[in-house]
Amino acid sequence: MEPQEGRKGIPSLLSSQGECIATNITQLIGWTPLIELRNITEKDGIGARLIGKIEPYQPLSSVKDRSALRLIEDAEEKGLITPGITTLLGVTSGNLGIGVAFIAAQKGYKFIALMPAKLSLDKQILMRFLGVEVVLVDAVQHGFKALLDRVEQMKKDVEDVYVLDQFTNPANPDAHFRWTGPEIWKDTAGKVDIFIAASGSGGTITGVGRYLKTKNPFVKLICVEPAESPVISGGEPAFHNILGIGPGFVPEILDRSQIDEIVTVTTQEAMDMARRLAREEGLLVGISSGANAAACLKEENRGKMIVTMFSSGAERYLNSELFAQVKEECVNINMTF
Repeated sequence: MEPQEGRKGIPSLLSSQGECIATNITQLIGWTPLIELRNITEKDGIGARLIGKIEPYQPLSSVKDRSALRLIEDAEEKGLITPGITTLLGVTSGNLGIGVAFIAAQKGYKFIALMPAKLSLDKQILMRFLGVEVVLVDAVQHGFKALLDRVEQMKKDVEDVYVLDQFTNPANPDAHFRWTGPEIWKDTAGKVDIFIAASGSGGTITGVGRYLKTKNPFVKLICVEPAESPVISGGEPAFHNILGIGPGFVPEILDRSQIDEIVTVTTQEAMDMARRLAREEGLLVGISSGANAAACLKEENRGKMIVTMFSSGAERYLNSELFAQVKEECVNINMTF
């Protein structure tokens, strides 16, 4: 299937005649703007153009809205799920679950989300608010296999269940081949030299990278992963706090054959950069976005245009380490009244 021209979402409304009103929230999933990070590049003496794609502009504020929509639409197109009958089931660290939640609510599906316990409290709250049944699993102690084991058990226990597996389903990278990649190519006027993105499920870097290389095989593709758990680089899985990336295994859909380089970023580097993006560029983005931006500064790419992903908004991490210091300060100040 030929990829669409990367203009789903708000632009499709603005180009229409007469009323510019979305028929439902899924129609808003799609195009997001690019922004150049001039303050940071000038301060750090970076000779390259550093461009971020602001995925918090999605309806529910993350790049996973794209994957969620394509995973569901693909299953509908194949006749695998039916609104009002099928129960959707998925493993998520939060953002995909939130994306599935609002689309499921609009389309009429029940959704059960399996999440690692003790992580992503903000996302658990949002999913429950959206009516999702959130099942917590002790993945910190027992690893990702504990989540997969629970999926297999629930497939037996829940009637008419369909698993949305972002780690193995080609519909995930297809969302980015159809939409995200064409957006980047069009909005940079084909000038993008390097695309940098962290790998969680592997969908974004695989789909965008595949599209960009069809347009220009010389586009360099750089994959970012946590330094504490450099599995794609051949290292051992370990705990880290860059939420949403580095699941501790190499996802099936991650196309490593097209990756030109792998860059590791520590949790501290990712957090520091996310805070810099807020205070120096006015951008409220999450921890993995900080990792992506930090990776951009590790390379000497003078004269090049580097595009990276700002995958989700910072408000989704208020109860994480990212906000720990300012949260404590605010609590202490309020206690004086």
